[in-house]
Amino acid sequence: MWEKMLFDDLAEASQRLAATTSRHTKVEVLADVLRRAEPGDLAVVLPVLSGRLRQRRTGLGRAAVVREGPEPAAAASLTVADVDAAFEAAAAAAGAGSAQTRHRLWHGLLRRATGRERHLLTGLVTGDVRQGAAGGLLVEALAAAGGASADAVRRAVTVAGDPVTVGTVLLTAGPGALAGFVSAAGTPLAPMLAQSAPDLSAALARTGPALVEWKLDGVRVQAHGSADGPARLFSRSLENISARLPGIREAVAALGRDCVLDGEVLVVGPDGRPRPFQETSSRVGRRDGGPGTEAAAATYAVFDLLHLDADPLVDRPLSARRALLEALVAARPPATGTWPPLVRTPALRVTDGADDTGDAARFLAGALAAGHEGVVVKGLESPYAAGRRGAAWVKVKPVTTVDLVVLAAEWGSGRRRGWLSNLHLGARDPDGRYGPPGGVVMLGKTFKGLTDAMLAWQTTELQRLRTGGTAWRVDVSPTLVVEIALDGVQSSSRYPAGMALRFARVVRHRPDKPAAQADTVDTIRSLHRAG
Repeated sequence: MWEKMLFDDLAEASQRLAATTSRHTKVEVLADVLRRAEPGDLAVVLPVLSGRLRQRRTGLGRAAVVREGPEPAAAASLTVADVDAAFEAAAAAAGAGSAQTRHRLWHGLLRRATGRERHLLTGLVTGDVRQGAAGGLLVEALAAAGGASADAVRRAVTVAGDPVTVGTVLLTAGPGALAGFVSAAGTPLAPMLAQSAPDLSAALARTGPALVEWKLDGVRVQAHGSADGPARLFSRSLENISARLPGIREAVAALGRDCVLDGEVLVVGPDGRPRPFQETSSRVGRRDGGPGTEAAAATYAVFDLLHLDADPLVDRPLSARRALLEALVAARPPATGTWPPLVRTPALRVTDGADDTGDAARFLAGALAAGHEGVVVKGLESPYAAGRRGAAWVKVKPVTTVDLVVLAAEWGSGRRRGWLSNLHLGARDPDGRYGPPGGVVMLGKTFKGLTDAMLAWQTTELQRLRTGGTAWRVDVSPTLVVEIALDGVQSSSRYPAGMALRFARVVRHRPDKPAAQADTVDTIRSLHRAG
């Protein structure tokens, strides 16, 4: 018989996870918690162990949760169920008085939380839990806790698309129950992801004979067709978004087959060139289905086939899946500018691997000339590794870098505790359009790309430049320049210039470069206009 699990058990596990770099130790810590968890708590425990809340949104912001609260409790009393109920109530709060309701719920948790529970609670709300427990580790821990092979658990998670469901079945019914997870149209799978390479030669050296596909800057969508019913569409996070894309849903349904397709939705202009990512994101994000939904026509560009009729395909090689896809979904007519609602992503077979990059280089140049991001190189014999960043898929795309100025930095947590981590970045505003002439306008934040050595250096340097701040942020004089790689610039009402950096990551610090030589807001705006 299980006992009610205390939230402090998860907080202790989080501390232990953050304190070690040993994969074996992390798996042992996770497995120990899973063995002790009550089945009804697993829906909460598994997301927390991976550093997130079960609730997608709570309505609680960083500013509200990082403020000082009451003194930590001397002894643990919060159960996992108590914490989940509070966050569920916060997520459900709406209308007049909802902010006060969330404030009351949050402080109710703080009053009962120990110090380490408070640290974990804050990290979960702010999305800043850094304990090094990725999905692969959770699969191994579930296997260890439930007496199953990691391959069997991984296969079940691939099919179910949800480690919570698999974990609950495994830990209550035993390893034999995993055989009940069978791939079928209608059950979304976690998407396979790609690694990165600096160029085609490096990518082909990893994959060998490959399929080189255009890399589209769209929104990842998985489509489930049915031979005798409506199609369903799922987002990258496995949310059902069918109602938002009726044209695409109808095109998939018109195939008349039980199938699972993987691809990207993007908005394409009448000239055949993709519109900026933000237009696509806005189009897919529409929930009302009202007037204007079809005005921005969306295209579903498919690059993989995961299931067809009664045949699961994820374990079949890409070459076989692609042949079936080519027989099912038509390519875009080469002479047309507009794209139909359903097309097959352009691809090139390269059979000689790294020894023959000429055709692949021309194909990449064509993708870039058409306005796309680059290419993805995929091993022809590779299976579909759902939910994993498989080594058989490698993306190659040009990198845009800019030199920006650090305006502030936030203290890290988890394994970055004690270091200044998240950087506030800005561009020079010499004409004073958004403040005093010669000032700097903020464009976004990033903590990505920083090695331990870089974190240690910037912690020392930024404290030397400190001009003020709070308990969680250090404001600095705008003198340190950093080189930032980014995937683009998008419109944003959050920052004064109406723009925000997209997928920014630190390449290197540039203490050798004076702030006067950093990029201006006009440079960033030119990138924004270029899409």
